[in-house]
Amino acid sequence: MKRSISFALVLVAALASGASAQARAQATRRPNPNTAAKPAAPKAPAADPRKAATPPLPTPAADTAPKVLINREVFQYEGAGRRDPFVSLLTTSDLKPMLNDLKLVGVAYDPRGQNSVAVLRDVTSKEQYKVRVGQTIGRMRVAAIQPKAVIFTIEEFGYSRQELLPIAPPDSSKMRLRQ
Repeated sequence: MKRSISFALVLVAALASGASAQARAQATRRPNPNTAAKPAAPKAPAADPRKAATPPLPTPAADTAPKVLINREVFQYEGAGRRDPFVSLLTTSDLKPMLNDLKLVGVAYDPRGQNSVAVLRDVTSKEQYKVRVGQTIGRMRVAAIQPKAVIFTIEEFGYSRQELLPIAPPDSSKMRLRQ
């Protein structure tokens, strides 16, 4: 493992040094636009014969320099006909009623389990629901009806869980004491 990592590092270093040497070579070959645009100056008489023996370096024409072309990948997103990603996937009609808003008022229990009926009341909207096993209310499905409770299966975002709703105890403030 360490050998392959060190080999990769050496390879990257070699490529980087080769690329920098190539870039330096290209930089020295590029003509200076200021000197290419000036007219040629008359030659001065050669004072030293050694300097006159070396010919001047030829300057390449400006058109022969390689042009750099950068290709970009362009994406176009057509927004029409797509849903807004910031809008909730669950509408409020799918959410209601919540389990916390329901109150189990009564149960007509069948020991065979086929004809049991539970009466639920929504505390917030005062609606009343009569449910059987398998019936759906909002996101909740009635899994079982017991003599004093109802078991719901709630499916949210691909996960399902079961919740128990016990029968509500009678409200003591509304009860009369016998004398």
